[in-house]
Amino acid sequence: MKLTAQTVDKMLPTDRRQEIPDSLCVGLYLTVQPTGKKGWQVRYRHGGVHRRMSLGAYPVLSLADARKRAREALAAASDGRDPAAEVKAAKAPKPVDDRDKIQTLVEQFDRRHLSSLRSGQGVRRQLDRHVIPKWGNKNVQTITRRDVIDLLDGLVDQGKATTANRIRAYLSKFFNWCASRDLIEVPPTLNVKAPAKERRRDRVLSDDEIRWFWLACEVTGYPWDALGKVLLLTGQRMGEVSQMTDREIVGDMWCLKAERTKNGRAHDVPLSKPVRAVLASVARVDGVPGYVFTTTGETPVSGLSKARDNIAKHMLEVAEEERGEPVEIPHWTFHDLRRTAATGMARLGIPVRVTEAVLNHVSGTGGGIVAVYQRHDYADEKRQALSAWARFVMSLVEGKADNVVRIARR
Repeated sequence: MKLTAQTVDKMLPTDRRQEIPDSLCVGLYLTVQPTGKKGWQVRYRHGGVHRRMSLGAYPVLSLADARKRAREALAAASDGRDPAAEVKAAKAPKPVDDRDKIQTLVEQFDRRHLSSLRSGQGVRRQLDRHVIPKWGNKNVQTITRRDVIDLLDGLVDQGKATTANRIRAYLSKFFNWCASRDLIEVPPTLNVKAPAKERRRDRVLSDDEIRWFWLACEVTGYPWDALGKVLLLTGQRMGEVSQMTDREIVGDMWCLKAERTKNGRAHDVPLSKPVRAVLASVARVDGVPGYVFTTTGETPVSGLSKARDNIAKHMLEVAEEERGEPVEIPHWTFHDLRRTAATGMARLGIPVRVTEAVLNHVSGTGGGIVAVYQRHDYADEKRQALSAWARFVMSLVEGKADNVVRIARR
């Protein structure tokens, strides 16, 4: 059931306790007692066991805040933690001698520093996953340079070289923060080099990651489910997709005026059948601008970083459920979906010039004298390319990728 503030408020009690699931946040339930009292509950799995945790009473805790708390609890569970146990532990009085333990200091570091950063939640999750299990009960003063090196080497030995490099950077900031608060004299990360060399490359999602991304979008819910799928299927820029309006959609064509594009060139994007299906599924919010992706009706969606992190979290859940073991998915950004679409069209045999027309690129083969004298807009070729790419994506989602046929070059 799609819960709204209005439906929650009007939900009537019956002679039995009711538990109504929220379709926009899988795992969140509204409970209605026969007495009329309402509350929120989140369900998750920990150690292979189904768990429940009470989030608070309604209307003290609103629907929006309940979804936020539920997603935080589900994120903790996906990282192998037990949010109910953590809440219980947080309420328990802590001995004075715990104040210098790594676990305690990471919590303070999060509250006083990470919480103000866009990437803070991601850093905290990595520290909870790779550092706390090893050092959580140790005093910060006992951590040595050798301990740091051993931790990083262990990650490299597990085939997680990139993660090891990130953990080194996070630990460096953490121990520098501890030194600034006079908890230690010299950070144990001082002069510890990155354990592995990273080959700089542009991120492109693999076929598995494309499938996991699509399935994660379906779990994430409005508005990021539809927006994420449109980004992947069209290969267009986030700013252009997120500000899409119904007035720009003419039949099966998305028509962007020059002022709406990064390079100042008008751009028409043919909408494949899967894209049209996604757009048709979006519940519109009334507003003068006519935005497709909006929660207010007056402004386009915002909070891109949190949305990416939420989809990435669900991707990991989908991947680990599919594989039946821990999976590491390298960091990706929404812009990587654009690069993934371009690379995918190249795999399907689509000429570079057509791909650049799809992406509205000015550089490359579309620059220079070609851009000045060649006015052909490749409308038919763009339609064919985007349709082929959409069929390929859907074949991955449906497990039929082997049946996709490459487009023959003319």
